[in-house]
Amino acid sequence: MKTIGLYIHIPFCIRKCNYCDFNSFETLELIPEYIDALKREISNLKNCGYSAGTVYIGGGTPTVLTDNQLFCILNDLYKNINIAKNAEITIESNPGTLTLEKLHLLKTLGVNRLSIGLQAYQNSLLNIMGRIHTVEDFEKNFGAARDVGFDNINVDLIFGLPDQRPEDFEETLRRVLKFLPEHISCYALSLEDGTKFYKWHKEGRLDLPSDDDERKMYYKAIEILSHQGYMHYEISNFALPGRECRHNLGYWTYKEYLGLGAGAHSFIDNKRFYNHPAILKYIESIKTSSSAIADIESIPEKEQQAEFCFMGLRLLRGLNKGAFKQRFHKEITEVYESAIEKLKKQGLLEESHENLRLTALGLDFANMVFMEFMP
Repeated sequence: MKTIGLYIHIPFCIRKCNYCDFNSFETLELIPEYIDALKREISNLKNCGYSAGTVYIGGGTPTVLTDNQLFCILNDLYKNINIAKNAEITIESNPGTLTLEKLHLLKTLGVNRLSIGLQAYQNSLLNIMGRIHTVEDFEKNFGAARDVGFDNINVDLIFGLPDQRPEDFEETLRRVLKFLPEHISCYALSLEDGTKFYKWHKEGRLDLPSDDDERKMYYKAIEILSHQGYMHYEISNFALPGRECRHNLGYWTYKEYLGLGAGAHSFIDNKRFYNHPAILKYIESIKTSSSAIADIESIPEKEQQAEFCFMGLRLLRGLNKGAFKQRFHKEITEVYESAIEKLKKQGLLEESHENLRLTALGLDFANMVFMEFMP
């Protein structure tokens, strides 16, 4: 039986945030019909020959669903696919959408990892982002999750926000650390086309931190979190020992995964495919053909090699040269010798007997490094 990572997409939010370009919508009235279509897609997994080593329920905001809707999805998963006994099962949530009853239900249903989207510890910044919650909501929800027994919690943070100063982000880090989450993700703000932030930036209405201040925030995260015992194991992610996100490690080490739900992506047998992103098109496709796949493509080996490299280099330990050889039956230097030597001379990459990894300078220019591996 083939072990994969399983992703379930719930594309609904009470309100879409001003920076968000994820496949999410405010059309909550479509949830019942969407759940019916998702359950049908899940039922297609019966006898598929896959075992889910990890399950990740993302969004959107999965916890906008009712208790009964969450029960139906997870119950159908257990009925239709083998989920490993030691599987990591994560659900994303936003403060303000978690009740004590919902947390008890999720725990009972086997969810053992909670990811909470806090983003900042200043209500003024949360308001600028268009978040629906307050810091007080986060504190209440985190405490409730601990009371219910969740002992593996991630907190998402964003730096480089409009009107955010380095001292604001440092305050956010220090206040979050008082809760001792097992995992903290720190993402740099990205201005994506189609978002309110992008529009406002084009209109000159966003007061963004300087590049220097944004870098200060990133370095402060590394400094503070490392000092508190968190391992900086991926460009944007920090974890207490043994609490790395196993599902995301699957992506970064180029393992296979299957995505269900509107817009979800999959990577199986060196093929990449994705579902229709529009909710109504997804529902219609499931109803008419039992499949929601919008497109499927075989990935050429050169492209696979490039993806293997720049995904693996996101990890602070780097990519494993032996794993590259095992997968592609070639030494990595046979394919990328000139790029590797160039990047080493520039001080962006370092090599050990087993791994290639970004240097501290390479972390600052990661995208430039990744481009060197593109076919």
